[in-house]
Amino acid sequence: MVCCGLSNPILRFHVPTPMARSSIRGLPKRKYQTVMPLMILNKTKFQGNIFHRKRVSNIFQASVVPPPPPPPPLQQDTSDELQRNAMCESYGFTQIGEPLPENVTLKNIIDSLPKKVFEIDDIKAWKSVLISVVSYCLGILLISKSPWYLLPLAWAWTGTAVTGFFVIGHDCAHKSFSKNKLLEDIVGTLAFLPLIYPYEPWRFKHDKHHAKTNMLAEDTAWHPVWSKEMDGNPILSKGYMLGYGPFRPWLSIAHWLVWHFGLRKFRPTEVKRAAISLACVFSFIAIGWPLIVYHTGFIGWIKFWLMPWLGYHFWMSTFTMVHHTAPHIPFKSSDKWDAATAQLSGTVHCNYPRWIEILCHDINVHIPHHVSSKIPSYNLRAAHKSLEENWGKNLNKANWNWRLMKTIMTTCHIYNEEKNYIPFDEFSPETSGPIKVLRKIMPDYA
Repeated sequence: MVCCGLSNPILRFHVPTPMARSSIRGLPKRKYQTVMPLMILNKTKFQGNIFHRKRVSNIFQASVVPPPPPPPPLQQDTSDELQRNAMCESYGFTQIGEPLPENVTLKNIIDSLPKKVFEIDDIKAWKSVLISVVSYCLGILLISKSPWYLLPLAWAWTGTAVTGFFVIGHDCAHKSFSKNKLLEDIVGTLAFLPLIYPYEPWRFKHDKHHAKTNMLAEDTAWHPVWSKEMDGNPILSKGYMLGYGPFRPWLSIAHWLVWHFGLRKFRPTEVKRAAISLACVFSFIAIGWPLIVYHTGFIGWIKFWLMPWLGYHFWMSTFTMVHHTAPHIPFKSSDKWDAATAQLSGTVHCNYPRWIEILCHDINVHIPHHVSSKIPSYNLRAAHKSLEENWGKNLNKANWNWRLMKTIMTTCHIYNEEKNYIPFDEFSPETSGPIKVLRKIMPDYA
């Protein structure tokens, strides 16, 4: 009278004809109960799995579409080619490098570079200064002439141009700008002034970043959040979640404030030079800002200084996090840290639109800079070409894209020795609203 055939993934329910139904009334109660669920099917809306019903005579067909299984978590094993390819696709990379052989030292890598990439060229150095000065002046002109609806474009250009000033000061701090070391310190200090960055304090801390790249508790650039920091003050934990999440492209502002303005953070031999730099910065603020307000008003200060400064910090933050942050790039304790691995395989080469690379003097060509900070910015491409020839299979490479940024901003949060990082929304799902919003609204294009 009633039969139910099951053939995965199709359920076939044979519903009796009216004559057959009338005979159901004569069935014992227990048998009748086994029929009722099948008869109710016609009036029921199902949630979850989707049932497609097709009526053919007195037969209903229900196709069961199971939800796709969740993808297996990626193991951060860069020794397996298939795993590296899967990570590339998932993280927005074009290449994830093979592990370096254990017998390779940083000196081996440096010795593989041609000597000419270390040579200082005064003409090329001052050409960089000219590019930055002209592009910055053009940006100020654009801001002064643009209607309000074009101001964001003018600010984007000017913020990128002033980032070039930082890269020039960056070369000076690494003693790769000029053979005249006093001139380097003067140029570096002046280049940092529009950014109100104290040159010497930044240099001292940045040198440690190069010496201890991706070393736990020692690297002075960005560091993963400790789990104990999330278990304490709820205001602090929310600040971490916002800073390492939606506000990460401007997190360098917090780094600038925390690391560079307290003389107690420096060794006694560094304090005097740090104090001179701080005096220069405060003098610029005391003189430069009132002049800007006097000639353009407070709105002019926002237009001509604050917005380009925020644009600079967008690039400062973006370059920094892309260079050294990815789910497969670990932070290591000092006893497990290896210089060659940290500098070559723990640094990312990322391509940006060419106009950005020109205005920022190829700071994105970052792997050779970490192999040796003595390479001038105008020689980074030649050095990178050499690294490609000798160590190409060990390099991490990407093109700047949404998926890359989304991966960093929604995944690379809390330090974990086994996984490298634990996302905030995995560690504390009930309080990680900002991260969940990012996962929903950020595009996933690679």
